[in-house]
Amino acid sequence: MRLPVGKLRPELLAELLGGLHIDDPAVIVGPGIGRDVTVLEWGQGEHYLIAKTDPITFATDEIGHYAVSVNANDVATSGGVPRWFLATLLLPDEGADEELARGIFDQIDAACRDLGIALVGGHTEVTHDLNRPILVGFMLGEVDKDGLITSEGAQVGDRVLLSKGVAVEGTSIIAREMGEELIARGIDEETVRRAANFLHEPGISVVREAQAAVTAGAVHAMHDPTEGGVATGLHELAIASEVGLAVEADAIPILPETARLCGEFDLEPLGLIASGSLLIAAAPEAAARIAAAIGDAGIDCADTGEVVERERGVKIRRGGRWEDLPRYDQDEIARLF
Repeated sequence: MRLPVGKLRPELLAELLGGLHIDDPAVIVGPGIGRDVTVLEWGQGEHYLIAKTDPITFATDEIGHYAVSVNANDVATSGGVPRWFLATLLLPDEGADEELARGIFDQIDAACRDLGIALVGGHTEVTHDLNRPILVGFMLGEVDKDGLITSEGAQVGDRVLLSKGVAVEGTSIIAREMGEELIARGIDEETVRRAANFLHEPGISVVREAQAAVTAGAVHAMHDPTEGGVATGLHELAIASEVGLAVEADAIPILPETARLCGEFDLEPLGLIASGSLLIAAAPEAAARIAAAIGDAGIDCADTGEVVERERGVKIRRGGRWEDLPRYDQDEIARLF
């Protein structure tokens, strides 16, 4: 069967991962559906080592910033601190020049400096038959052993919080990659400019809100949705924690620029690549406190629903009616590229 563009189907990925044999006792958290990171025993100290890798394949503009942020995000959602970054940069054999390489390195350096991360290694090459740069990031971080949070800890009765809104990353990518077409379609330049700047404001990093949530306490699970959007991220959280979810469509924030650009191309915002959003499953008595702590950090946070029993599935209520929440194994943005 030919595979479509996008993430592998969870069923296929589960089959592939199920054939792996990991006997190393130093592997505390290994590969799995909905798992954001690998967690390893780190010497004999009080910390675990967190490892994460993620590529940047859709964006071409500011891919250095994207790569650092999305990899740092997953370390932060584990309750840890991102510290060391490695990058594999593949440049297209047609169109690559020194200016392009310098620009991407400058982006990586600036993003690392902003988050207190050290760029410690990687690989660069000009690669045959690419039509755009590809940047694969690898992030290492640390977490206190008693502070580890995974995407597997959601409990029935928890509230499901969402920071910022849906498709922050996807909105920025569309505006940056298709700005001229959007303006030609009649969308004003200021709207396109604001959407393009979603990369920085509200921003695709979730490090600050993850740290605020952890400090507030009673966080049971965190997950940052990426490809497949917030909808797929919710499914991944449910799979990892072996629970169901019930979310309210009206409670999920969709920023005006996102709604406008998605409407222009007939895309579903909930299925659009979503770095910049953070999903949090938290004890119900702590949900308001966590949302307030994130708000104090200058970031919006909404209570979107609750964790329910697994047999109830992953549902969304629209217009008073409950329905299955779609899963987007192929990200909506793939329809544009």
